Amino acid sequence: MNTPTPDALARLRELQAGDLPVHGGRTLAYVYDSGLPEVDRVAREAVAAYAGSNGLDPTAFPSLLRMENDLVGFTADLLDAPGTAVGSVTSGGTESVLLAVQAARDSRPDVEHPRMVIPETAHAAFHKAAHYFRVEPVLVPVGPGFRADPAATAAALDDDRHRTVLAVVSAPSYAHGVVDPVTEIAAAAAERGIRCHVDACIGGWVLPYAARLGRPVPPWTFAVEGVTSISVDLHKYGYAPKGTSVLLHRTPELRAPQFFASATWPGYTMLNSTMQSTKSGGPLAGAWAVVQTLGDTGYELLSRDVFDAVDRIVAGVADIDGVSVLVAPDSTLVALVTDARCDAFTVCDEMATRGWYVQPQMSYGGAPPTIHLSVSAATLAHVDGFLAALAASVTAAAEAGPVQVDPGVAAFIAALDPTALTPEDFDGLLLAAGLVGGSDGGPDGGPDGGADGLALPDRMAEVNAMLDLAAPAMREALLLAFLDRLSRPNR
Repeated sequence: MNTPTPDALARLRELQAGDLPVHGGRTLAYVYDSGLPEVDRVAREAVAAYAGSNGLDPTAFPSLLRMENDLVGFTADLLDAPGTAVGSVTSGGTESVLLAVQAARDSRPDVEHPRMVIPETAHAAFHKAAHYFRVEPVLVPVGPGFRADPAATAAALDDDRHRTVLAVVSAPSYAHGVVDPVTEIAAAAAERGIRCHVDACIGGWVLPYAARLGRPVPPWTFAVEGVTSISVDLHKYGYAPKGTSVLLHRTPELRAPQFFASATWPGYTMLNSTMQSTKSGGPLAGAWAVVQTLGDTGYELLSRDVFDAVDRIVAGVADIDGVSVLVAPDSTLVALVTDARCDAFTVCDEMATRGWYVQPQMSYGGAPPTIHLSVSAATLAHVDGFLAALAASVTAAAEAGPVQVDPGVAAFIAALDPTALTPEDFDGLLLAAGLVGGSDGGPDGGPDGGADGLALPDRMAEVNAMLDLAAPAMREALLLAFLDRLSRPNR
């Protein structure tokens, strides 16, 4: 008798039912929704058509090379790039950032211990690049508006200019949605012969349209002298499938250190423009198909929608007691802060019970915890519902009062050494946070049948409050230990 074959697609749909929704405009983090079913259909079909194609060898799949050059050209036009500009399509913003740092480092083989100067609001991907490539990150404090400080940046560049290979600015910063003073910092870098990278991964596809729509946008593109490279993601406000990003360099000479070749083995000569070798053509084809479908006019209309949504949210928040906008956004990212009546973490939990996912952000550098919103074009149709849910969530959070961490647990966290965190220490924290024990997630008790009985509670406010008490190094150690426990095989 043949063993029945389970319906894998049915099981897939069953598993996916527990994920956040990627359409509908109610998930304000991780995903970006155009709200246009036709765009989603075209993207899915293009990804499927090219899922088996391999971007390793552009001569074997010339259509992938054509699509990549088309996307780079569209991006170059969008970002005021000169005729000398070149670019590469990567797997996402982190890979684009990694390559920008790697290229800057490898452009200076004379520097034994390279460093890069970044604002403390720069994306964590730069810290990842620093870790991978042994480039010392020099963090510069930001001003009261959460923008990079040009004078402090110039001073940091001067501290050891002969070892500094890169200056970094954001357009906008992820946490607060504001654009750094690119003109001043790029000029300071150029004066010292240092590259300047603009991380526009999240804003690069909407800020040009914001300027076209008459909104005030600080200069940040290649029109700014001294900008040597820019990263911009297509899977964010390009509304393309995950994961595609474009890394542009002002000249081929600036990009050259990014490329890799190796003939020192008996197989084919390895030749890579990005970090990946074998890579599916699916994401690239999906991005190309979406850009072709929407075009410049389509993106302008979507940008109009998303900025209308941002404006309505900012105006509506002003009418809700207990919550306010931390800093006026330059782009599509909004950070909200609560007053003493409630806390951001409980508000996030309350929003989840009302069918909205908003992202909690921990306190940092004296700034309080915040509620982060990545607004999409699809959110516009639901702004009234969002504001109603936010008002109700703030009221409920205020009635519950700010989340409290048990003093004994707080003291335990304070006494821990992140460099010497033991499994026993971590188990104690898991127990205190309610992250071990029974679960309805899977047969092994984990959130999806994972190991060791880990279970995410329905409400995360207390867990987030515990993490918020910890210093950044301790947060990293705790979350790394948690990730290790989550990532165990199903046997």
